[in-house]
Amino acid sequence: MDRKLRRNEPRRSTSILSHWTLRYFLILCIGFIIIVAGALYWIRTTSIEKSLKTAELLGLEIADRVTIDNNKLHVPPDLDTMVTKREKLFNTDHYFCVMVLDNNNQLIFSQPKMTQEEVFYRLSDDFREPRNNKYAGVTVSINEGDQSLGKVWVMQSKQSLTFGPETMWLVLLILGGLILCGWFTIYLLSNKLSRPIRQVAYAAEQIRGGNYDVSLDINTREREITELVSSFRDMATRLRQLEEWRTLSLAGVSHELKTPVTSIKGLVMAVRDDVVSPQEGKEFLDIALKESERMERMIADLLDYNAMSAGSVAVRKERTDLQLLVGEIIYQWKIAYEDKTPEVELHAPAGPLYTIGDTLRIQQIIVNLLNNGLQATPSGQTAKFDIELRAEEDHLFIDVQDYGTGISEADQPKIFERFYRGEIKKRRNRGLGLGLTYSRLLANAQNGELSLASSTPDGSKFTLRLPRWKTPKHVTKEQTYPSPVKA
Repeated sequence: MDRKLRRNEPRRSTSILSHWTLRYFLILCIGFIIIVAGALYWIRTTSIEKSLKTAELLGLEIADRVTIDNNKLHVPPDLDTMVTKREKLFNTDHYFCVMVLDNNNQLIFSQPKMTQEEVFYRLSDDFREPRNNKYAGVTVSINEGDQSLGKVWVMQSKQSLTFGPETMWLVLLILGGLILCGWFTIYLLSNKLSRPIRQVAYAAEQIRGGNYDVSLDINTREREITELVSSFRDMATRLRQLEEWRTLSLAGVSHELKTPVTSIKGLVMAVRDDVVSPQEGKEFLDIALKESERMERMIADLLDYNAMSAGSVAVRKERTDLQLLVGEIIYQWKIAYEDKTPEVELHAPAGPLYTIGDTLRIQQIIVNLLNNGLQATPSGQTAKFDIELRAEEDHLFIDVQDYGTGISEADQPKIFERFYRGEIKKRRNRGLGLGLTYSRLLANAQNGELSLASSTPDGSKFTLRLPRWKTPKHVTKEQTYPSPVKA
């Protein structure tokens, strides 16, 4: 149990600057150490090879100076002086020595002076290599004709052949300088990259706390960071607008739903308390019924919009004769508003016009446009509509022209926004402002589009675009799939 609890504990977080700077610094140190180790090994091997070749030259020079008399070796008296001068070419230490041995490995000459026992200490038992592998040496034979009469040994420590303490300190200083320069460069880059991210993170914290008025004064040349900051600014602006819209829409929805509830409550209480006469009570109940129906429509609009936004409204796509469908919609709509005697004229080209869509959803769109036009008609004036069907190569168009009061220029860009209602419409009718928004969603779901073509004080014209059905080449028999239209 304790083990599970420990696993679920959150890891301690660090700043992005500390996190990446530390890791880059460690990677940099490891990389430089590997490079320096390889370079030192290569330098050491190369230095030993070159130093041994120089020592071999010294051995050849000494072998040339040694004379032979009756198969015996004779060392010239100035050999000490010559060896001392040549030592200046070597990075010598206390182990540097030159030895001349005869054919029996007896010491003839040495620099510095040493005994035969010291020779045994420095060389192996067979006198062919140094006894200690920390030292290196070369041997040059002293020959007379084809006969070898002795050898010259030049020995020194491997450490002196490669590099001394001064060289090591210099390498370490260079390595330290490179690491510091690399770390400083990484720190500057990490700091530059993390600064805008820190500011964005702080702004996100402010937004999470409900403060949407954040400012990001970040100027950078990095395209990705610029895009991130720009997107974050847009997101913050959009969130602020959404929050304002949520507050206003919630207040508007509450107000619009509260008004009929209050009206119904007052009317019913008046009838219950016998404040009005029986005849007036019946009128009050009729008014209450109309208010309840209006509230029911608003709730239905709200539910339909939410369902459509969530993608839970199914949209069928069937081949439909658009001219026949629109004619049926107009006929049924006029029956529903027979008391207001609206006039609707349908203009369509000759011949059938087939579209691919959902007849029920097309009916909802057109009926909503007709209802809006009916509401926009001034009181005492007969509502008139002109509906025209047009065809293009790939699309069909339904133009719905009403002759109401029109939509103001200030309201035209916002009429398809959810819960938006113009000032004139607010004064005339109560609603939630979801009709056009829902209709546009239905049109988009059918690969179409609903738009406002024009609007003047003499009326408004909306255009519904739908995809046109074309007969496939492999289909020889015409088929139709009519869908019933709701009355």
